Amino acid sequence: MEEEPTEKNQKKQENKPLSSYAKYSAIGFQMIAIIGLTTWGGIKIDHLAGLKNPVFTIILSLLGVFAAIYFAIKDFIKLK
Repeated sequence: MEEEPTEKNQKKQENKPLSSYAKYSAIGFQMIAIIGLTTWGGIKIDHLAGLKNPVFTIILSLLGVFAAIYFAIKDFIKLK
């Protein structure tokens, strides 16, 4: 007893690649935003502190990269 594919199921199958593309694009934009904001914050702190070497920029940008990877992996696992 196989069911006939309904119009609703066909549309759902057609939208699946687009839906996956949107989800993974959102993860990429989230990573860019996290890294960008933490780097911008490090630059501002270095400027306010009057430091010659960009200590906070380096530290916060690295923390931003690790945070972005953490959130991306967490979202990727949740998608499956």
